[in-house]
Amino acid sequence: MPTRTIAGKTVTVNDEGFMTNPAEWSKEIAAELATEEGLPALSEAHWKVIDFCRQEAAASGKAPTLRQITTGAAVSTKDLFALFPKGPAKKVARISGLGKPEGCV
Repeated sequence: MPTRTIAGKTVTVNDEGFMTNPAEWSKEIAAELATEEGLPALSEAHWKVIDFCRQEAAASGKAPTLRQITTGAAVSTKDLFALFPKGPAKKVARISGLGKPEGCV
């Protein structure tokens, strides 16, 4: 598996750039990945979604889908797209240090 250095830490990633070991993740890594995704700063609303996704993935073993995020994090689809534009489930999974959600292209 390829590795890359994010926020000064070497992590394992897959061919699409998603981290493969959620235990290697940190908030500093999330902030750097968010910047790469075009989000210069993570607000409290961003962290609410990120924290939910990490908890859900820890329980289920996989990144949550868009519907699971909107229901579980109590955020509307419109708000989720505003927080994480252009593919929010995939973008939040990457920032959260999780694999690509099922059903994402």
